[in-house]
Amino acid sequence: MARITVERAHSLGKEGARAKAEKLALKLKEQYGLEPSWSGDTLNLKRSGVKGTVLVADDSLRIDVELGLLMSAMSGTIKSEIEKALDKALA
Repeated sequence: MARITVERAHSLGKEGARAKAEKLALKLKEQYGLEPSWSGDTLNLKRSGVKGTVLVADDSLRIDVELGLLMSAMSGTIKSEIEKALDKALA
């Protein structure tokens, strides 16, 4: 299994960042079938072979992803896509 962690600072405030995370989650659901669910300030994303969280803080967003065996081979590509999507969402 592979783990991916990406963290970005922001100046949106917690509610603004939460709105961006929600929008990103809906896009991930449509494109990749990830099922989003909120638990406090943490957005949980899950599908077969992938489990992740987005922790929303006042000044940062942290994404942690755990990939199953089959997805681990693509961890570099997946991390790059996460970074690109997060940077775009926070722009």
